[in-house]
Amino acid sequence: MAFDALSTEIIYVLLGILTVLIVSSVFTFGLIKWKPEKDFQEISDRIKSWWVMAIVFTIAIVINHNISLIFLAFICFLAFKEYLSLIPTNRAHRKILFWAYLAIPVQFYWIYIGWYGMFIIFIPVYMFLLLPIQMILIGENRGFLRTMGSVHWGLMIMVFGLSHLAYLLVLPGTTGADAASGAGLVLYIVVLTQFNDVAQFIWGKAFGKHKIVPKVSPNKTWAGLIGGIITTMGLSLLLAPLLTPLTMPGILFSGFMIGLTGFIGDVNLSSLKRDLGIKDAGQTIPGHGGILDRVDSLTYTAPLFFHFLRYFYFT
Repeated sequence: MAFDALSTEIIYVLLGILTVLIVSSVFTFGLIKWKPEKDFQEISDRIKSWWVMAIVFTIAIVINHNISLIFLAFICFLAFKEYLSLIPTNRAHRKILFWAYLAIPVQFYWIYIGWYGMFIIFIPVYMFLLLPIQMILIGENRGFLRTMGSVHWGLMIMVFGLSHLAYLLVLPGTTGADAASGAGLVLYIVVLTQFNDVAQFIWGKAFGKHKIVPKVSPNKTWAGLIGGIITTMGLSLLLAPLLTPLTMPGILFSGFMIGLTGFIGDVNLSSLKRDLGIKDAGQTIPGHGGILDRVDSLTYTAPLFFHFLRYFYFT
C-alpha cells in the first residue's frame, strides 16, 4: 500500500491532524512568549510528543504495506523490550528471552499471510505452553513463577495486544481494490485512542475533583473519564464515516469503548509502574516517557476494536 493508494478521506484526516498540531504548536509558542512567568513546559512537551506519534503512525500507514507490517512489528519489539528492562528476573532465566523475542516475527508472519487461526492462538496457547519447557531445561527453579508470569503477561499485552493493529491492515475486505481501508481503520483507532488520552487529561485538569483510583493514578478523575468518553464519541461521529464501514450504532459504541478501555489500558500500566516504583517506563518520547507510556491505552483499545469490527462488520 503506497501513498498513492490512500483514499481522499484518509489524506483529509492526515491533513487535519497536521493542521491541529501546527495550530497547537503556534498557540503554545505564543503563550510562552506572552506569559514567560508561567510554566508551560508540560503542555510544550506533550505537543512535541504528539508530533512524534503523528509522524510515526503516519509513516506506518502511508508507506508500502509490507513495510508497514515490519514497522508495527518493530513497535511491538520496542514496547516488549522496554517492558522487560523494567522487570527484575533471575539471571539464569534470561535465556528464555530469545524465544520470547522470536515470537514477534512469528506472530507477524501469521499476519502477513492472513492466517487468523494461528494469529489468534500462537501467543496465548503455543507460547504459553512452550516457554515453560525452556525454563525447565534451564533447571533453575528459583523465581520460576515470577519469570513465567512476567514474560507471558508482557507477550500478551505488548505483542499479542498491539499486533491487532497490524491485522487491521490485512482483514478480508480491506485489501485489493480497497487497500486504503485497512489504513483507515488503523488511523481511526490510533487517532481516537490518543485523542481520548488528551481529552481525559484536559477535562481532568479543568474540572476534575473526584479521583477514580487514587492509589494507582492520582490524576485520573471521574470528570476526566466521562468528559474524555463523550469527546471521543463526538470525534468518532466525525471520523468514522471517513475511515470505517461502521454504522451509527457501531460509531457510538466504538467511541464509547475506546474512551473507556483506553482509560483501563492507561491505569493498567500505571499499576505496573506503581508496583515497580517508577514514574515513566522510559524516556523515548519527550513529555510522555517511553514507548509503553504511549501505547498503554492501545494495548486494550486495539484488540477490542479489532474483534468488535471483525465480528460485526467483516464476518
